[in-house]
Amino acid sequence: MSDEITPITMPKWGLTMTEGKILGWLKYEGDGFTEGEELLEIETTKITNVFEASEGGTLRRIVAAAGATLPIGALLAVAAPASVPDTEIDAFVAGFAPPEPAAEAAAEDTGPAPHDIDAGGRRLRVLELGGGDAIPVVFVHGFGADLNAWMFNQPALAESRRAVAIDLPGHGGSAKEIGVGDADTQAAAVIDALAALGIDKAHLVGHSMGGAIAATVARHYPERVASLTLIATAGLGPEINRAFIDGFVRAQRRRDAQEVLALLVHDPALVSRAMVEDVLRYKRLDGVQTALETIARAWFPDGRQAVAIDPAALAMPVQLIWGRDDHIIPAAHATALSGPLPVHILDAAGHLPHMEKAGEVNRLIARFIAAS
Repeated sequence: MSDEITPITMPKWGLTMTEGKILGWLKYEGDGFTEGEELLEIETTKITNVFEASEGGTLRRIVAAAGATLPIGALLAVAAPASVPDTEIDAFVAGFAPPEPAAEAAAEDTGPAPHDIDAGGRRLRVLELGGGDAIPVVFVHGFGADLNAWMFNQPALAESRRAVAIDLPGHGGSAKEIGVGDADTQAAAVIDALAALGIDKAHLVGHSMGGAIAATVARHYPERVASLTLIATAGLGPEINRAFIDGFVRAQRRRDAQEVLALLVHDPALVSRAMVEDVLRYKRLDGVQTALETIARAWFPDGRQAVAIDPAALAMPVQLIWGRDDHIIPAAHATALSGPLPVHILDAAGHLPHMEKAGEVNRLIARFIAAS
């Protein structure tokens, strides 16, 4: 059997993913591809994502057709040079051993899992991946989200350093008591989390409300922040989609949640049924409704942004990443800073570029951190 044959298998994105559904192939048999090129679209329990090639090659055989739902590790396709005979490709496909469900479950049980920490008297849930001596990267999610928002990003960054995702107060598995819920209160929770985790200095990556929180940490504690990546961040201007904020706070039924979540992405078809159900389950937890209403009043009174940040005035390197088709916060907030700061506007992406264009965002973060 030729050692030039490379299997393309169902990836594992996030801790809870056990299977994925193939929505469609973006390459055909016989097509060549380069590292980072998109090969197919896979629907997960959160959102549809593209599968990028880890190295260049030629797509010799598509094994799994569009519409198939397969477990993690299942064979999707085979890449190999044109010189490899079809008979060897056939033999490789026939002899490929699919993962045992029991073994997958056992591996899941022993893998990393979110855990609670005491952060200045607050109970916060965190997920830690990776390790090493490099300065850690810490992810801060946006309004109504949780640490799973980084399911496509945290594992990639954890390949070279410790990577930590935090559930902010009032969100995910963290305590729902949030006080006044403003930027300073949430930033204090992040600082307390860093202290509890033994992190003296971190590269902060924040999305939307989490971006403004990360910038607030950087303003108050510049010695604790090595670099700042702000993704579709709040705080750069007063405009925000009031229909999204109000709709998210009020949504209690599946149809309402579906309509609101569709505003987050470039293509509404990316929002999965499971993503909608996850949001509704979160909103039914004790204390969540009050927490969301309190945060919305503090951050977005009268449908405008009350928090203002000035990333260009911060002491550490800062970059902005935005989706060109953001329906929540306009990309113009970022382009206005394209002189003093590196600004990356991604096509075919909305308010969730870190999920819609995960590979590109991961490369931007990794390069920026390395340069910082």
